[in-house]
Amino acid sequence: MGAETLLKNGEAGVQLEPKAPLILGLQPAALIDHVARVDGSLLDQIPGERGGSIPVAIEELEHILRELKRHILASADGPSPIKTMAGGSVANTIRGLSSGFGVNCGMIGAYGDDEQGQLFASNMNISGVNTSRLRKKKGTTAQCVCLVDALGNRTMRPCLSTAVKVQGDELTKGDFSGSKWLVVRYGAFNLEVNQAAIRIAKQHGVSVSLDLASFEMVRNFREPLQQLLESGDIDLCFANEDEATELLRGEQNGHPEAALEYLSKYCRWVVVTLGSNGCIAKHGQEIVQVPAIGEAKAIDATGAGDLFASGFLYGLVKGLSLEECCKVGSCSGGSVIRSLGGEVTPENWQWMYKQMQMKGLSLPDIRN
Repeated sequence: MGAETLLKNGEAGVQLEPKAPLILGLQPAALIDHVARVDGSLLDQIPGERGGSIPVAIEELEHILRELKRHILASADGPSPIKTMAGGSVANTIRGLSSGFGVNCGMIGAYGDDEQGQLFASNMNISGVNTSRLRKKKGTTAQCVCLVDALGNRTMRPCLSTAVKVQGDELTKGDFSGSKWLVVRYGAFNLEVNQAAIRIAKQHGVSVSLDLASFEMVRNFREPLQQLLESGDIDLCFANEDEATELLRGEQNGHPEAALEYLSKYCRWVVVTLGSNGCIAKHGQEIVQVPAIGEAKAIDATGAGDLFASGFLYGLVKGLSLEECCKVGSCSGGSVIRSLGGEVTPENWQWMYKQMQMKGLSLPDIRN
């Protein structure tokens, strides 16, 4: 690391290496999302509960993709297209921080030497994300079908088992050196690499943000999650209402406020998002409740929590108050649900900036 000497017009010049990303996202397996608005009959056919995220085999994913065309919801402009884009919770958060807020961000992970892998890397690059920590490997890239119903609620079926991914022993201190935050998502498939990344991050003074992923993940892998939380290595934790309720299932007070108190015993910042009811958050002894943006018309809830995290993290690195961080998060979370998929359109970034102005929040120093 350092400076590289170049010859320019016969004179020695110095080109500084790019700054380390301020915020890093760990997504061990790159992921491509196939997002479509579908009727309820398709959701009735596939296994698992509506609204959650359950891993499926490649055969099941391919079956759902084949069935999609017969179940596409019509709109005023005709059938909605199937949108294909780089996906995954962490990728959504990091892409939002980079493209919408102008924060220097990078991704750690691996993608396959296939069409989907190239699409993932290209999408991240175009969004301004540093991809130098992404490893290209021989094999396939993970995919996920995101099924959106008429009300904008999404059901996800990812196929991860055969995909290439980065392993814990591949991570180096150079991946984390100079960064301030590491964003990770809880997941049964990624326990080992998550733990390795968190260990290295903490050794180098990098704060860790954890998203609880889904109510099924909390339900089925509660014990390792509790161990991770109780380690004290998680600085910031995001949970939605379902995940928060599931975390304390069986307790007398299994409601979001109780989950907020439980998580705050181990994490410096805790946020529980409540959908149309906004969010509650705690830092130290301060607790705030911030309403959702009423003007946000929900076309697709995919990425709402991920983009909320983008806004909240932007607020943290800018030194905003807890309430202001939540307000920025509500603006960015509201921006992504206005169109299909977990990537905010340029028009919706402009909508978000207008919402921030109306709330008296300073705008990011970026031009979209």
